[in-house]
Amino acid sequence: MIRCGLICKKIGMSQIFSQSGEAIPVTILDAESNWIVSVLNDGNKVLVKTAAFDQKPQRLSKSVLGEFSKAKVVPKKVIRQFTVDSSNSLKAGDSLSVGHFKVGQFIDVTGTTIGKGYAGVMKRHNFKGLEASHGVSVSHRSAGSTGQCQDPGKVFKGKKMAGRLGGVQNTIQNIEIVDIDFKMQLLIVRGSIPGKQGGYLVLKDAVKK
Repeated sequence: MIRCGLICKKIGMSQIFSQSGEAIPVTILDAESNWIVSVLNDGNKVLVKTAAFDQKPQRLSKSVLGEFSKAKVVPKKVIRQFTVDSSNSLKAGDSLSVGHFKVGQFIDVTGTTIGKGYAGVMKRHNFKGLEASHGVSVSHRSAGSTGQCQDPGKVFKGKKMAGRLGGVQNTIQNIEIVDIDFKMQLLIVRGSIPGKQGGYLVLKDAVKK
């Protein structure tokens, strides 16, 4: 069964200790209530639009405000759409909280990686670089030769070269939920996840688990 996902905000990383004394690196997520804005039945699948984190009405367009007004939901900042099974029972105006998931469950987390700007090949692709001692004239971190011989006489597409690093959507699969704080509406998951502190994330049931 394909369920609706959850919109969260990354608070930061910490660590907790297991009963055996093992230090477990964790990421803390703010899972403020998600509200269902609309539910569209499209044959054998249902499109569910959810929103989270309050937004000032003057920062939204009239069409978006009308959608929130129709669902009787306070204007929100982040809006995402999920495809769920036709057996879905959600309707506009419903809310989802951290209880949507449970401790020990595996999820897939999607976020935008930290943008690092224009980066060289050593930082971007882990190149070794050129010799750092004799025989290299101030080009220790360069990519080296990128061209070909006269045949084919070109640089192939996809060649690893310097360029923009980060700032792209990335999904980490099979992240385990270690703990849930129902009072503070927090999800505590094992390991690191993409994005910077304060970045928004989408959580879904793990596809491969």
